[in-house]
Order: sequence, then structure tokens, then C-alpha cells
Amino acid sequence: MSGGWFETVAEAQRRAQRRLPRSVYGALLAGSERGLTYQDNLDAFAELGLAPHIADLSAERRLGTRVMGIDIDLPVIISPTGVQAVHPEGETAVARAAAARGTIMGLSSFASRPVEEVAAANAHTFYQTYWMGTRERMVKRLERARAAGAVGVIATVDWTFSNGRDWGSPWIPEKLTPRAALRFAPQALRRPQWLWDFVRSGGVPDLTTPNLATDGEEPPTFFGAYGEWMQTPPPTWEDIAWLRDQWDGPFLLKGISRLDDARRAVDAGVSAISVSNHGGNNIDGIPAAVRMLPAIADAVGDEVDVLLDGGVRRGGDVAKALALGAKAVLIGRASLWGLAANGQAGVENVLDILRAGLDSALYGLGHDAVAQLGRGDLWIPDGFTREFGSPHATRVDEADRVLAGIA
Repeated sequence: MSGGWFETVAEAQRRAQRRLPRSVYGALLAGSERGLTYQDNLDAFAELGLAPHIADLSAERRLGTRVMGIDIDLPVIISPTGVQAVHPEGETAVARAAAARGTIMGLSSFASRPVEEVAAANAHTFYQTYWMGTRERMVKRLERARAAGAVGVIATVDWTFSNGRDWGSPWIPEKLTPRAALRFAPQALRRPQWLWDFVRSGGVPDLTTPNLATDGEEPPTFFGAYGEWMQTPPPTWEDIAWLRDQWDGPFLLKGISRLDDARRAVDAGVSAISVSNHGGNNIDGIPAAVRMLPAIADAVGDEVDVLLDGGVRRGGDVAKALALGAKAVLIGRASLWGLAANGQAGVENVLDILRAGLDSALYGLGHDAVAQLGRGDLWIPDGFTREFGSPHATRVDEADRVLAGIA
């Protein structure tokens, strides 16, 4: 049963909330602690104004761009998100939608569908990995992704295992045992269409992570994999450089919020960085990603591609991010709401909404290509941006300055 066309991402979210069991929708909404960062990701875009022209406008606009050596038709990339149990086809449906709209698919290592299936659906699949497990296991996972046809890697490092939400966290079982199914049944029965779609496809989600299995082992459960990740000592910059060396193609480092970290990422040899606060799911109180974007873009110049991840809901948001220095944006919740609302067609619908909004902004601003967007197209209020860490300092240098100031 089709959910039908929707005109905004906000409507997709409303439909997702009506269609999904409470715990599933709560897992999608996520956020942490008070939700300050989650909300700032949205509010910051609303603070930026656009400065349109009224004449000499271009009748044709080119929305395509080139990111990490790959030509895409729209500067909107699918951000990797874990266990997309909002629809039976999960990441495969999202990958097909991204391919249909000519853009890159980011596949989480915590995804519900195997990389082989997803890469077959989208020739521009990027495999996302965390620093988890032994180096040997990390290499085997990358080798599997490469063999499956993945063309790039996304290394996510913006996560500190922050947990707890003032509004309460959703109940998610480790496995759908008979006891867990009985507890979950009241939620599922209130959403019969969601339940029926999964039953018709062969069963409810098994909550495993097939892309983390190596050497023919059984896929770990989501929480089993999460435990491996938590128990792995965090990476050093040398570790990140080593991980980059294991992949001979495009390599995106996701999670940058500081100028010094942006410069270290360049030194580590990455192809691109993503300015991100993990969608507000990290330490609460990190500023909106778009507030941190301009200074980071200035700090790295054209040495690497800069992307923006966080709070994008409209094509105008895409235009604003590009005007502030991003080469493209990544979307997570927006694509998941489209998936929940109407499967592959819903994700295509979301991408079409962003395309139309970006095209409208480009038209009003008097440009015929997204590469022409710049800060002169925006009204940026005083105090909008946030900047952390000297691009030339080490962490020891900064600590010395702090101590000197105290002294």
C-alpha cells in the first residue's frame, strides 16, 4: 500500500510518526540529553536569510557537482544510518532511490541489509565504518565492502557514547525473542500496516548487523556490535591515517567540529571531511553543524572537499550550506522519514523536494550553477558562526594557553 506523494519533509515526518511503532519512531528521532544540539541543527538554518535578485535570472540551472572525484546530479548525499527497520527493504530501497536521483548512498556498518545487495542497487555506494574491533577485523570488513562494489569509505568519528534523553529513550530489544515480541506486540498492533508489510516480506526485523560479520560468522546483534565498538580503544590520528591507507579510493572523515581537527584530517590524507555533530546524538551542547561550517571550510580551503551533515530539511537549507562552503550535504532523518512514509518512492520524493527547493533558491539568487553560490547570497546575523581550535595549534599548545590564561 502506497503512502502517496508528500510536499515537504515535515509531512514525511508526520506520516512516519503515524505509521511507525512508537519505539521505532523514537529511535529515528533520537537526540540526546536536553536535545539542544538536535534543535540547534534545525534552528540555525532558519536564522540565515537569502538575498534574491528580481531580474537577469537564469532560465536554466545546473544542480550537479563533483564530490571526491564522483559526479552527482544533486549535491545531496544519503548519510549512513544504522538498522533501517522502518521498511522491509531498508537500505536497499534507499540505495535504489539515490541511484534513481543520481547521487551517493552512504551505507552504515550497522545497516540491516548487506553491502553486496546495496552496492548492487547503487554504483556509488560508500561503506561507513567506525573504529571498532581489531585492525585485522577492520581490514576484512573493508575488503568485503570493496569486493561487493563499494567505491568509497566513510569513517565516522563523532560519537562519544552519550546516552539518556529527557523525554525518554525508546525500548529496543537485543533480539526479538518470544518474550520481547510479546512486549513489543501492543506497539506493533497499533501500526498494522507497518507490521503487515514486514510479515508479507518474510518476518519482522532481526536486529542484526550483517555488514560486521567476517569469515562466514553469524552477524552480531545490534547491541552485540555496539558492545564491540564501546570496548575498542578510541583511535589516534595515527590510527585514522592508517585506516585511510587501507582504502585506495574516496575516503570521507565524518564528525569534524574543530579547526585543528580539520587540519589534522587533511594531514591524514582524507579525501573529504564532513562537518557534523552526529545529528544531535552526541554530547548535547555542540553547536549546529552549519554554524561551524564557514570557519572549517576556510581552514582547509580547497585541499579537501567539505560536506555538511545535520539539520537539512529543505532545498533552501542545501543552498545555504553550499553558500557557506560545503560541496554537498548529507541527509539522514529526512531520507528515513521518506522511507517510512512510502518506501523507495518516499526517499525519491524527499530528494525531489530538496532538488526543487535548491533549484528555486538558485533561480532567485540569480545563479545558473550551484558552484556559484557564495556568502554574498546570504544574510548572516552577527554572532551566527561558531569557531573552535586554532588550525595551527596542537592540543598541548591549547592546554598551555589555557593554563597561561588562568595563571
